[in-house]
Amino acid sequence: QSQLVESGGGLVQPGGSLRLSCTASGLSVDSYAIGWFRQAPGKEREGVSCIHRSPGTTNYAESVKGRFTISRDSAKNTVYLQMNSLKPEDTAVYYCAAYVTFRTMCVMTTISYRYWGQGTQVTVSS
Repeated sequence: QSQLVESGGGLVQPGGSLRLSCTASGLSVDSYAIGWFRQAPGKEREGVSCIHRSPGTTNYAESVKGRFTISRDSAKNTVYLQMNSLKPEDTAVYYCAAYVTFRTMCVMTTISYRYWGQGTQVTVSS
């Protein structure tokens, strides 16, 4: 059974940093494209970043470029989202998800993803 588990969320002040983890079981992060999404109250779920299975090319939403970094640790079967310079508008539940693609770039559309984690809350507030 394939499963994704997010961790690392919490409360942080504006300008602070958090690192989210997405640990997979039943699937290899080297064989799937892994994406991070977020959903704020009353808003639709939106793509934040993704990393392709090979050669590990990445993609970012414009709103997080230069602040967030996605990476992968194959030995731990985990994908990370390093979030710096956090803003109140980054407050949301963050989800990781996985899908198989044979394209050269991953996409950040929710309908493309097959497996989803349960989410972790990130709150940016003073």
